Amino acid sequence: MIRQRTDLDFLILTKRIERFEISLPSDWGDGYDNVNIGCTVENQEIADYRLPLFLSYPIKRRFVACGPLLGAIDLSPYLAGIGHVTVGGETSREARVCHYDWVLAIREQCVNANVTFWFKNTGSRFQRDGEVQKVNPFKETALAKELGINITDGKRLF
Repeated sequence: MIRQRTDLDFLILTKRIERFEISLPSDWGDGYDNVNIGCTVENQEIADYRLPLFLSYPIKRRFVACGPLLGAIDLSPYLAGIGHVTVGGETSREARVCHYDWVLAIREQCVNANVTFWFKNTGSRFQRDGEVQKVNPFKETALAKELGINITDGKRLF
């Protein structure tokens, strides 16, 4: 279907990037023009494990999804070759806190690397200005958008 629908862009997101090569179709080559492959990372340890693998695979269009964001992450060593970064907090009654400082640090890394950035959602527990706020799951995306920190540079975000 993906090969047939070149008029559509496909987003494929995985936290099991180590399985990528065994899942490729035989004609993949260096990737399809209409496929965006994304890799999730939640903290620095996971980023340091998954992102070198992710960058080693033949992919034309790459994005990183930091979600749920569970700690500060330095993506700087990995942003060459990444077209976009999405960040979001954890959503649930038992959600771990997403710190706004972590989000802003990743945004700054994207600014420095000229990579688009989208703060997708705050998560159910969001710390900003030293205060942890419980956020209604139906308002997490709206609150993230209200903060006005997305970077599009005129490019379409996912």
